[in-house]
Amino acid sequence: MPYDKDAGVVDNGNAVRRWITYIVGIYLLTLGLGLAIRAGIGISPQSSLTRTMTLVLPPLSQGTFNLMLEVLMLILTFLVLPRAFTLQNLFSLVPALILAALLDFNLMATKWISLAPYAANLALLFLADAMLAFGLFLMIRANLVLMPIDLFVNTLQKKTGRKWGNIKTGFDCTLLAISAGIGLIFLGGPHFIREGTIINAVLVGQYIKLYFFLYRKFQARKLKPVESAT
Repeated sequence: MPYDKDAGVVDNGNAVRRWITYIVGIYLLTLGLGLAIRAGIGISPQSSLTRTMTLVLPPLSQGTFNLMLEVLMLILTFLVLPRAFTLQNLFSLVPALILAALLDFNLMATKWISLAPYAANLALLFLADAMLAFGLFLMIRANLVLMPIDLFVNTLQKKTGRKWGNIKTGFDCTLLAISAGIGLIFLGGPHFIREGTIINAVLVGQYIKLYFFLYRKFQARKLKPVESAT
């Protein structure tokens, strides 16, 4: 995911602090994903694909399918730009493994959630997207390793020279199409693709923008007393 390194949000300091921030971010991200699934009114393209696969091959968990997707994206990253691929790119599988484990944990931890009123499920989705976005914000701030999926999108951008946002949109639409196709072939119809999928696509980006804005405001307030003192 691209971000402005000069925005004053990225942490380039202590490595231990940044790794703690990164792992907390992954945890909140997966908790948000779990809550979004429990809302039951649609989830993100990536989650809809991996969730659909758990219905096609129920012995395997969603975390397992998510890890398989990340590995596939890493292979595609190599195939798109093999000369730019480095051993460091393989390190992206470490956070992918952590994410897979935490995703399965949070799906188990949120299994008890079942809300009947539509308004309650909508509110839960808004909360889930806010949590998911905050997790992404912390991962961006930690400035460490890109997940293989983000690495693949970035590699496509380098290869084609097109705008990152357009490539990401095309990538998400491709995942949705694959998810819908698998649902039609094996389950009789698409699953997990509803109005919540559109809400997720809109809200997550807006929440991240809000967190960036609030963080900059917070930092500016911290600096004001120092500036006035000097």
